[in-house]
Amino acid sequence: MRVIYNERIADLAHLLGKMAGLAGSAMDRATQALLEADLVLAEQVISEYDQIAELIQEAEEKAFALLALQAPVASDLRQVVSAIQIVSEVNRMGALALHVAKVARRRHPNHTLPEAVNGYFAEMGRIAVSMGAGAREVLETRDPERAAQLNEDDEAMDDLHRHLFTLLMDREWQHGVAAAVDVTLLGRYYERFADHAVEIGRRVIFLVTGTLPPEQER
Repeated sequence: MRVIYNERIADLAHLLGKMAGLAGSAMDRATQALLEADLVLAEQVISEYDQIAELIQEAEEKAFALLALQAPVASDLRQVVSAIQIVSEVNRMGALALHVAKVARRRHPNHTLPEAVNGYFAEMGRIAVSMGAGAREVLETRDPERAAQLNEDDEAMDDLHRHLFTLLMDREWQHGVAAAVDVTLLGRYYERFADHAVEIGRRVIFLVTGTLPPEQER
């Protein structure tokens, strides 16, 4: 029975890592679609979101089956509960990549972003993709030190997000209200994507150590 339980936990951890990787890949392509006004890429992200949704459902079913059939206690229960919470975080990461792709599609054939902010979003996209890969890594390795590093990556994302607001509030902003709204929403999508990756790191640390790090201010 113990061997079966360990196998199922390992299978669930692998599935969670795969999902995080897919979310990061989706954000990578959504960012390209956004920066290049690429409708094909945007549609690809939107159509492939169903794959993430299917894996979310599969992971939830596996986690709840472990609760129902194995009756885990103590550290085993912590693993299963953490997995259920991580499923929710990964789901939101995938949804945020989907939102970015939908904005790019809605503005096509025009570019969504003014050229003045392209560099910001290129870097925010790079950080988001890196954090998606980092989330996958910590889910598969359960390395608490690597998990803690996700919080440092998030600080860079937060800095870029704050700088965007500085541009938007500048009296010299000449790109109109619609562009300002798009930039505000998109900046929030990237910032939240990073926050969910950080939360995955927190949950992995809790899973390994039994101590949940304090939640960062958002």
